[in-house]
Amino acid sequence: MTALTRYQRIEATGLWRARPDDQRREVIVSLGEATLVITDTKDQALTHWSLAAVIRKNPGERPAIFHPDGDPGETLELAEPEAEMIEAIETLRKAIERSRPRAGRLRIVSVVASVLAVGLLGVFWLPDALKRQALTVVPDIKRQEIGEALLGRIERLSGRACQLEDAEGPLDRLALRTGLRQIEVLPDGVRDTLLLPGGLMLLNRGLIEDYEDPAIAAGYILAEKVRADTRDPMDDLLSFGGVAASFRLLTTGGLSPDTLTDYTEYVLTRPRKALTEDEEQTLLAAFAEVRVPSKPYAYARDITGETVLGLIEADPMAGQTAPAVMTDRDWVLLQNVCLAD
Repeated sequence: MTALTRYQRIEATGLWRARPDDQRREVIVSLGEATLVITDTKDQALTHWSLAAVIRKNPGERPAIFHPDGDPGETLELAEPEAEMIEAIETLRKAIERSRPRAGRLRIVSVVASVLAVGLLGVFWLPDALKRQALTVVPDIKRQEIGEALLGRIERLSGRACQLEDAEGPLDRLALRTGLRQIEVLPDGVRDTLLLPGGLMLLNRGLIEDYEDPAIAAGYILAEKVRADTRDPMDDLLSFGGVAASFRLLTTGGLSPDTLTDYTEYVLTRPRKALTEDEEQTLLAAFAEVRVPSKPYAYARDITGETVLGLIEADPMAGQTAPAVMTDRDWVLLQNVCLAD
């Protein structure tokens, strides 16, 4: 991007807050290739925004206030002395918008024409058709943005995700071991695990603090992934939002804040379905693939073993020396991730 070259090394000081009720804090703002990176004064990354999804709340006014698309509660304020950064953000946003492929317009026209055509086939077919189309075209980066937006709303109910610098490495290695993009540990709100769109796994602190074997936490993570294979979290969200949510995602690339907020309350309170026999077989295959024993997870679910006998008797690591899920040092660090808050 030609416009980016001019602004590659610009940094500025601003005031950032994650939620409306948070106190604003001084941060360092820098431009990435396609992102706005926000770090604290100790150079620790706090968040990053896609430049394509940055919104100017008060065009033409100073101090300039920006927020990510779909989450106006998270704001970044840049004062008059940071005019160069303000200009850079505005310039790059316009450059990104101009560089968007025109094929997007054709896609919207195609979707609208398809909607009109399937309307003739009956209203019962339309919701699933729109949802399938949305699930097909939504890119991974948009799924990740939606997952992060949901996490922000969940944190308002559960408390902020636990953060401990020394535990970042163990969490990343656990995510890699279990085939995930990112894991966040929450102090409350989530019963055990919850997978959000974009590969963002939420883990209740109790799964780490109440057990001495990391295979139990790994087992709950794998079980949640099996549930997600049966019902894609993005599919679940669009089914909840209905035709309006699918149509909005197709035509604007985003979901309404009300849809995200309502879905957050729904997904945190609905009953969790037990795994079916077929899903338990899939889960055993997942344990075998990552070389984690299933027995510790089974007894954590039912100490008597009666309802999880299949997971105990068919443990793929039985009679083998399974590699440790993580080192003792990593596990101790991870068990303290919420105690530091």
